[in-house]
Amino acid sequence: MSLSKVQAESIDLTATYAFSGTVTDTVTRNLVLLQTLTASSSPTLSFTSGIDNTYQSYVFKFINLHPSAGTYLLFNGSLDTGSNYNVAKTSSFFQTRHDEDDSPTQLSYETGKDLAQGTGFQWLVPYVGNGNDECMVGELQLFDPSSTTFVKHFTSQTNGYGEAGSYGGFVAGYFNTTSAIDAIQFKMNSGNIDSGTIKMYGVL
Repeated sequence: MSLSKVQAESIDLTATYAFSGTVTDTVTRNLVLLQTLTASSSPTLSFTSGIDNTYQSYVFKFINLHPSAGTYLLFNGSLDTGSNYNVAKTSSFFQTRHDEDDSPTQLSYETGKDLAQGTGFQWLVPYVGNGNDECMVGELQLFDPSSTTFVKHFTSQTNGYGEAGSYGGFVAGYFNTTSAIDAIQFKMNSGNIDSGTIKMYGVL
């Protein structure tokens, strides 16, 4: 079988691969960094500006969030730029778990971590420990938060490390409102976010 060769001088790299000032991630989304919040023994991390009709989708990336206590990351939305975080949500939650000693192994739907028209904070990670080397990572994507026609969908995938195990969280749901969501808050269910970063991106 003969090899087909392409002459390097025949390829116009500038036309196809010129840097545009955005970052393309592994699922071919063009992400524009809008804001970075860095925790320092923070009870909450809140994004109260920049969520508008500029983008139809927003991604929040969790980078090495380390809690003050073994706990869970939660989030909620606001209709009034962060004065209240109490929007009604319906969601589903399933999780995976695998410990370093190969037991237990788990894949389960978690009825205590979903919401049915609930206004409380939504779980995002099943568990994350507070040991010196324990933290969580992941992302949340919010779709068309400024729509005044449709509900506002969200999806999330996270992983937490704690008690010598990996805890994967998978969430999908919607804010059941036709009002614009204009702020998002994150917090642990107890204690503080001692360290770590959350970055908010607009999706082109």
